[in-house]
Amino acid sequence: MAKNVQIALIVLIVFIGLYFLNKSSQSKHKSSTEAIFSNDPEDIFKFLIQNGEEAIELARVDTLWRISGNDTLEVKPRSMDNLFDKVLKVNRGTIISENPEKYGKYSVDDSTGTHLAVIDSKGETVGYYVFGRSKSDYSRSYIRVGNDPNVYLADQNVTYMLSTGNLLGRKTKSRNPACATYSNRYISCDKLINSSNCQSGIFIKSCK
Repeated sequence: MAKNVQIALIVLIVFIGLYFLNKSSQSKHKSSTEAIFSNDPEDIFKFLIQNGEEAIELARVDTLWRISGNDTLEVKPRSMDNLFDKVLKVNRGTIISENPEKYGKYSVDDSTGTHLAVIDSKGETVGYYVFGRSKSDYSRSYIRVGNDPNVYLADQNVTYMLSTGNLLGRKTKSRNPACATYSNRYISCDKLINSSNCQSGIFIKSCK
């Protein structure tokens, strides 16, 4: 009788141990979301974007966003909205991989990933991310954040928003040489010809 009780206790201890081991394993991969960017977006002065050997720098000059070192291209009107309202509001979720050797599989390594650095008014990097699109599911993308070696599942696919084709366009000449259209997140002007009328706002007004 005592031997049977002893065996039953051993079995019970084994089952309890397996239960807690399984629970601990699940907690490590528990799905939770966290915003990738938490700083003040109004203090951002530069975006550095690189994909492979292609790289661009978007810099804020006063209240205008321009492409550094390029006077033939301009930032498309919706590009800055996408950067601020969608890309920087991505949430990282479940850890997909903890192994840096698998970065290539999720397109978040140095050569295949889309790198985004966010620079503030002091010239300091306040955000650094590597985005990778799923090779099998277009709607899914992955992300690495800063020095964190883990690969996370992103809650939305924004990689296409960071391509030069979606960000940039060739400058167009206005019929009125005194009138220009700017990609500008911080001001809107009732009359662009008279820039003194510019007030705090959201985006752009077309030339009249």
